[in-house]
Amino acid sequence: MRWLFLGLLIVNALYFVWSQQDFTNNAIEDKPVVLPSKATQGQVQLVSEVPELQKQPLSAGLRQEQAEIMLLGGFADEQVAQKLQQRLVSLDIQSKITVLDSQVDIEYWVYLAPLASRQASIRQLKEMQARKIDGYLITQGDLTNGISLGMFAREDSAQSVAERLKEAGYEPSIRSIERSQRLYWVAIGEGSRRLVGQGLLKQLVQDFNDMKHLLLPSDKLPEQP
Repeated sequence: MRWLFLGLLIVNALYFVWSQQDFTNNAIEDKPVVLPSKATQGQVQLVSEVPELQKQPLSAGLRQEQAEIMLLGGFADEQVAQKLQQRLVSLDIQSKITVLDSQVDIEYWVYLAPLASRQASIRQLKEMQARKIDGYLITQGDLTNGISLGMFAREDSAQSVAERLKEAGYEPSIRSIERSQRLYWVAIGEGSRRLVGQGLLKQLVQDFNDMKHLLLPSDKLPEQP
C-alpha cells in the first residue's frame, strides 16, 4: 500500500508540472504585441489592429497628360484663316490665328568658298566664265565673296556638278538648304474642342479648300508676337 501511495503521488506531481508548462505556453501566444506608432501616442495595439499602409496612387509619379490644341487651316493666305476664324466665332467657338513655318523641300547649293579678298574672288569668277562655267558672286551671308554655282533639287545632280568642277581644278562644296513656307492656322483651345465634331469638320473642308486639321501639344505652339 505504501508503494501504491507513493506512485500515485509521483503521477500527480508530474501532471501538475505538465499542466503548468502548457498554461505558460498558451499565455505567451495570447500576449498582445506592442508596436511603436506615432498615431497611438504610447497606447498598446494588437497586430490585427494596426491599419495597413496606404498605397500611393499610380498617377502620383506620372506626368499629367499634356493638353492639346486643335489646329485648323494650313493656309498660305492669312485672309483665308481670318474667314475661317469668323465662321468659328459665329458658332461660339473661341479661337486665335497662329503662324507655323512648314518645311517644303531641301535644295543643294554648290559653291566655292570665299577667297582672301573680294578682288581675288572676282578674278576667279572671270576665269571660270572664260571657261564657260556659269556662276555669280555671293554678296551677303556667311559666304560673302564666295561664288555660287547653282541650286539643285536633287543631291545627285549637285554631286555631279561638283565632280566636274573638281576635274577642272576647283574645290567646290555642297550645302543643303531647307526651304520653308509660312502657313496660317486657327488654333482652338481645349475648352472649345468639344464643339468641333466630325460633321463640322467635314463641312469646313468643303467650304475651305485644302483645309487640314491636326492636334499639337500646347507647349509646342510657338508664342505669337
